[in-house]
Amino acid sequence: MARSSGFLDTLLTSPTTERYRVGISLLFLLGVWLTVGSFSQGMPNSMLLMAAAVIGGYMAINIGANDVANNVGPAVGSGALSLGAAVLIAAVFEAGGAIIAGGDVVSTIKGGIIDPSNLEESRAFVWLMTAALLAGALWLNLATWMGAPVSTTHSIVGGVLGAGIAAGGWGIADWAVMGKIAASWVISPVLGGALAALFLFAIKKTVLYRREVIPAARTFVPWLVAIMAWAFGTYLMIKGVKKIVKVDFLEATLIGLAAAAVVFFVMRTLVGRMASTMENSSAGVNTLFTWPLIFAAALLSFAHGANDVANAIGPLAAINDALSADSVVMS
Repeated sequence: MARSSGFLDTLLTSPTTERYRVGISLLFLLGVWLTVGSFSQGMPNSMLLMAAAVIGGYMAINIGANDVANNVGPAVGSGALSLGAAVLIAAVFEAGGAIIAGGDVVSTIKGGIIDPSNLEESRAFVWLMTAALLAGALWLNLATWMGAPVSTTHSIVGGVLGAGIAAGGWGIADWAVMGKIAASWVISPVLGGALAALFLFAIKKTVLYRREVIPAARTFVPWLVAIMAWAFGTYLMIKGVKKIVKVDFLEATLIGLAAAAVVFFVMRTLVGRMASTMENSSAGVNTLFTWPLIFAAALLSFAHGANDVANAIGPLAAINDALSADSVVMS
């Protein structure tokens, strides 16, 4: 079972600390305002950029409030992690994913959905991206208040597309890109469901339906975590380091396999020590499966940071580029 993280768990869950959570959010937005203001001094459009950054920060808060539950919910719900520990893991890996592998999605949100060249002036592009950010953030805020787990990607893509059509007509949209994005909304849950069913079948067949469940889990759990390590290592090599060094798929796969081998031997040792003191029961099996749950929560958070943080950063990056280009022209 998860151990409480003390102060952080109380801060996140107690009704008496709600004002502190609101205060922390407001301090975060104030910090965004001051930070962007310090970097944009001397720009003719600095106030507009600062306002857009605050809206982007508001969007990011709502992404965290709504979407992070998708990543750490299973680990928290199963008792593998306390809410405070899950939030700490999510914070680290979300930031890592956004910084290391978030560039491609930012580029798509920034300039792949609509074509800014169809607008008469760059200022219109700034306003439509600001409107998209604000609309997406407000909708996410409402959905979170209602307890509805909605897609932040749907929200911002719809916002950018709607604002773009309002500003420049139907021809402004890149419908080929929109088709690919919409297809991913169908393919992702289908693949996710299929893989989840496959893993559940494997767990039941190799562990839960065995008479000696602890020895079976002792063998299976290291392999399960190693598979996740291989997938993550391969993905990281292809997406994360491509700007530093070019790695083809075969090389990335081999590096991923090397990482998986290291993780496998480490996990075999850890799980073996835990299993040696456990009774042959379902409770013992559940304890051994805390490691895969924690590992999955961390990797899901990294992937979410690489993908969905762009929903707040992409429009803001587009606004910054447009205002910077405007400043050059004006000077």
